[in-house]
Amino acid sequence: MDSCELTPNAGYDTRVPVLGSREIVSPLPCVAASEERQAVFTIDEELVDEFVTPRSMSFELAGPRNRLYFDPGKTKCAIVTCGGLCPGINDVIRAIVMTAFNAYRVPAVLGIRYGLQGFIPSYGYGVLELTPRLVEGIQEFGGTILGTSRGPQCPSEIVAALERLNISVLFIIGGDGTMKAAASIREEIDKRGKRISIIGIPKTIDNDINFVPHSFGFETAVDKAADAIRCAHVEAASVFNGIGIVKLMGRESGFIAANAALSMRETDFVLVPEVPFALEGERGLFPALEQRLAAHGHAVLAVAEGAGQDLLSCPDTPCDASGNKALGDISGFLRTRIAAHFSARSIPYYLKYIDPSYTIRSVPANANDRLYCGFLGQHAVHAAMSGKTGMVVAKIMDKFVHLPLELVTRKRRTLNTHSDLWQSVLETTGQHL
Repeated sequence: MDSCELTPNAGYDTRVPVLGSREIVSPLPCVAASEERQAVFTIDEELVDEFVTPRSMSFELAGPRNRLYFDPGKTKCAIVTCGGLCPGINDVIRAIVMTAFNAYRVPAVLGIRYGLQGFIPSYGYGVLELTPRLVEGIQEFGGTILGTSRGPQCPSEIVAALERLNISVLFIIGGDGTMKAAASIREEIDKRGKRISIIGIPKTIDNDINFVPHSFGFETAVDKAADAIRCAHVEAASVFNGIGIVKLMGRESGFIAANAALSMRETDFVLVPEVPFALEGERGLFPALEQRLAAHGHAVLAVAEGAGQDLLSCPDTPCDASGNKALGDISGFLRTRIAAHFSARSIPYYLKYIDPSYTIRSVPANANDRLYCGFLGQHAVHAAMSGKTGMVVAKIMDKFVHLPLELVTRKRRTLNTHSDLWQSVLETTGQHL
C-alpha cells in the first residue's frame, strides 16, 4: 500500500495511507484541492494535553482531488454507525449519500444495521439500501436511521462481509473505541491484500477524540446543557437556599460541563473528571456551598458524570459492551451527602436535580452542527474516492484535514486544567475547590 510523501511531525506521523496510484479523472467540474496540499497549525496543550510547549504540525488538507483511485461507476459504498447517540449522525449519513450519488454517481450506498453487529451473519440484520430519496429529511430527527450497537466484533468476519457485499469503501461513524475498531478492520484488510478504503468520521458527545478540537454534535450538546442549567438556576433562585444540580455527560472529559457553564454564567460549581475535589475541609465543596448560600441564597452545580469517582466506593465496577468501566452515581452521592450535611447543621435547603443526558444526545443537531456534519460527510467521500484509507476527517481551526487513525486513537483527549478554558470557568464561578 502506498503513502503520500509527508514529513512526520516531531514523532507524530501525520501521513495518510492511500490504496494506490490515481489513474481516473474526477468527474467533478470544479476541484478545489487538486493535490496533497498541507496546512500547518500550531498545536498546544489545549488540543493535545501532552504538548507542554506548542508545536507546529502539518496535516493534509481535505477536499476533492483531480484524479481518483476508484472508478465511480463501479464503486459500492457502505456506512455504519456505532456507539452512543449524538446530535448530527443522520446529517453525516445524508451528506455521505448525497455526495456519493450527486457528485460521483456511485451505483450503491449500503447502510449496515445496528453497528458492527450488522456485519456478523449470526445477528441476522439486513442491510438498508440508502438513496437520496430515502435520506431526504432525516436530518430533522435525532439518533441514527441505521441503528447502533456497542462492543467489539471480529475484524475477520467484518472484512469477510465487506468482500461478500463487494464493498469498496466503508464509512465508520463512531467514537474512540469505534476508531480503534476501524484501525483493526484496516489491518485485516491489509493482511488479505484487499483494496478497501476505511474512512472514519469521529463522533463523541464528550468531545474527547485526540487532535479533534470539536466533534460534531458537541455544540448542540452544550446548547441543550445550558438550557438545563438555566432551568436549574430558575428553580434554585425561586426558593430560599435553593440548590440546583445538573448532571451532564462526560465520562473522562469535562468539556460539556465547562462550556455549558461558560454559556450560562449562572453556575457556581463545575465538577469535572479532571479535577479531584473534597467534600469537607478548607477547600471542600460543602463549606464553599454554605458560603455561596449565605451570600446569594441559592447555588447551581454542573456535574460531569465522571467527576468525583474517587469519592465513591465502587471496587468491582463492571464494564459495558464497549469496555468502559461503569461509573458510580456521583450526582446521587452528592444529593445524599448534601442532604445529610445541611440537615445535621439545621440549615434549611431546597434541592432540585436535573438529568438531561439522554435528551441532549437524542436531539437533532442545531444549525452550526448541521453545517459541520455536511462538510464532514462530503470530505469523507472525496477522501475515499481518491483512495485514502485508515484516516478520519476533522476540522482544525478553520480547515478540514485528514488525520491518520493511529493519531486519533493514541489516547482520549481530556480538559487541560491549565488551559484558558478552565481558567475562564474558575473566573466565572469563583470556585476554589
